[in-house]
Amino acid sequence: MFRINKIAVLGSGLMGSAIACHLAGCGFDVLLLDLTHQSQDRNQITKKALDKCLASKPSPLYDKNFLSRIQIGNFDDDLSKLQLCDWIVEVIIENIEIKKQLYAKIENHRKPGTIVSTNTSGIPIHMLLEGRSEDFKQHFIGTHFFNPPRYLRLLEIIPTKSTKKDVTEFLLAFGKTYLGKKTVLCNDTPAFIANRIGVVSMAKIFNLAHELKLSISDVDKLTGTAIGRPKSGTFRLTDLVGLDTAIFVITDLKKNCLNDEIIQELQLPTFINFLIDHKWFGNKSGQGFFLKTDEKDSTGKTKFLSLDLQNHEYNLDTKSNLESIKIAKQIEDLPKRLKALIKLQDTGAILIRKLLGFLFAYASQRIPESSNSIESIDEAMRNGFGWELGPFETWDVIGFTEGIQLIEAVSQKPAAWVIKMIETGKNQFYKFEEQISYVLDPLSSTYNRQTGQEHEIKLNHYNSDKCVYKNDELRLIDIGDGVLCAEFKSKYNAIGEGILKGLQESIHIAESQKWNGLVIGNNATNFTVGANLMLIGMLAFQQEYDQLDMAVRLFQQTSMRCRYSSIPVIAATQGYVIGGGVELLMHCDAAICAAESYIGLVEMGVGLLPGGGGTKEFTIRLSDELKETDVQIPQLIQRFKTLATAAVATSGFEAFDLGYLNKTRDAICIYNGFQIQLAKQKVLSLATNYIQANQRRDIQVLGRSGLAALYAAANSMKLGGYASDHDVKIAHKIANVLCGGDLSYPQKVSENYLLDLEREAFLSLCTEPKTMERIQYMLENNKPLRN
Repeated sequence: MFRINKIAVLGSGLMGSAIACHLAGCGFDVLLLDLTHQSQDRNQITKKALDKCLASKPSPLYDKNFLSRIQIGNFDDDLSKLQLCDWIVEVIIENIEIKKQLYAKIENHRKPGTIVSTNTSGIPIHMLLEGRSEDFKQHFIGTHFFNPPRYLRLLEIIPTKSTKKDVTEFLLAFGKTYLGKKTVLCNDTPAFIANRIGVVSMAKIFNLAHELKLSISDVDKLTGTAIGRPKSGTFRLTDLVGLDTAIFVITDLKKNCLNDEIIQELQLPTFINFLIDHKWFGNKSGQGFFLKTDEKDSTGKTKFLSLDLQNHEYNLDTKSNLESIKIAKQIEDLPKRLKALIKLQDTGAILIRKLLGFLFAYASQRIPESSNSIESIDEAMRNGFGWELGPFETWDVIGFTEGIQLIEAVSQKPAAWVIKMIETGKNQFYKFEEQISYVLDPLSSTYNRQTGQEHEIKLNHYNSDKCVYKNDELRLIDIGDGVLCAEFKSKYNAIGEGILKGLQESIHIAESQKWNGLVIGNNATNFTVGANLMLIGMLAFQQEYDQLDMAVRLFQQTSMRCRYSSIPVIAATQGYVIGGGVELLMHCDAAICAAESYIGLVEMGVGLLPGGGGTKEFTIRLSDELKETDVQIPQLIQRFKTLATAAVATSGFEAFDLGYLNKTRDAICIYNGFQIQLAKQKVLSLATNYIQANQRRDIQVLGRSGLAALYAAANSMKLGGYASDHDVKIAHKIANVLCGGDLSYPQKVSENYLLDLEREAFLSLCTEPKTMERIQYMLENNKPLRN
């Protein structure tokens, strides 16, 4: 039985420091060591590397306070501290001999049974064990994190033949539950799974782009969001990673994968040699496939030149005329988009067909070499490279027979186990039956239940008979044990009339039909982007103020229904939890938030204040925090600035500091996927003795004394250049609600009184021309205007 409390990270470079930060963020004490600096400050190398990592954006830490969990040191003075560590992670230079020398030193200090792992991305794990003791070998394993470790969820687990089975099983479970990772079991083969498939696919795209004479900007669109991959596509991604790094991996694969015919036959096009010869590796060298200029376009964005792959000259992009790119933008649903794209006949569609045919063949051939599991390969590509669908999930979408045809069209062959599927009449890799997902075992050609789903509630797996209620924007699902889940279904999960009325109806159903309670949650990338700004803007522009008043009242009433229902209501969030989403969350009995929840009341950015109960709720929380003996103004200003600056928590943990979450009721879930199940458990724990709350009439507000302080704070923001005149106007409206209006002395007020103030302020801002300018700019440009 392993118990992890303290972890050593050996090597403080880019990956080492980032891994240390992620481990600290997950709650562990971390010892970070590196080479000794020959000066009075012997830890200088480690300190500088960690400082550089901490300065990077986005932050490698969930919360800056977690830095205190990291202790730094050096290899000469501090290796003796390894005896206090339960897991030792090596993250030093990719050199076998140097790694072996370090392992010999580790062996002198680690206590028997301590897990030791390497973060190598390419060296076969078994080659590192020469000269090690039997206990070391049994507890040695590969743990390949992806960069940046906090944000890329993949953790490849690579045992050797000597690794104890319980070490492997422990890390697969530990990495998921305590580090928030999608842990994937890999065989000890070159580049493991994700880099093997991802880098070879990238090289194939290089060749296809050259062969089809496509521009790199068009290729990035076609191999990016069009097929469900990151918008950086292929060439932009290569510039970010570094062409030299990509070529190093390809060269290493050629050297170590002698039986991989595809890799051995791979020839890179001439433009690769051109860039390598000029040492133009991408961002790290100042230019690569793209060259940044000093010029700006009409919207103020920096202009980039892109490399012409045929004549090796840099040119400004011209607007694409490819039908495939136009069609891709028009179809939101990825499966429908993929099916439409492969039927087109333009050059872009030809590239996609050739790429998918190659991918299906190559991915199938990695079984059983790199992995024995279809699911592992799909998980690796989704979580290591950010693909929405893995190779076999994509194949299922395209259709099994169609996938075979794509393979044959590029003169490739599927693996033998795929041929066996054809012979036995099987035509899908995944199937769903009664809320359970099954995946094909390629070695036995039988379907087995997908592993690791015990604590994950996947709402798309529930059949229509589990749907208790639905409208165009919301679906209410029976998720078992007398608990309902309200799932948003609108575009971007934006909160409009359908969701608000749907939530009220969901609570009514739960109350009247004696359900245990309600979870508000979904499996989308983002919980919600907030209220439907298009609707608010339309009503404001048309001066439909009565309808706008009704819309705001509906939101406030829905928030209050969540707070004062007779059954527990729990929110389960992930990704963006913006604006109205925060207001709903704050009115629930509790929230279970994935660590990667980005939570903020951002209405200031569109010229408004939180009008769905959010400003009122901040006032209540401030009242509950204040004690008669406290100096109250500093706390008031702190909460005011959160709203007046539209502060967004960049993790669930930061949301506690900003006041969006409350430590007495809300909790953080490290693994994004467990939160609905945990919310369900919270409902059940509250349901037995649940008592419906009464509306508050005891909210302490400061009146004019508070207003004076907040007006001064707003003026200071303006004088400092942090706020415009319109920002100050909005800030005054926020201050008026937080202080209970223009009251002559501090006193207690009711929630309804504060809601009236909030709604009045919201509606008055909707009449402001500068607010309408902000709304229009946000809708057109998807970023805020500060006017």
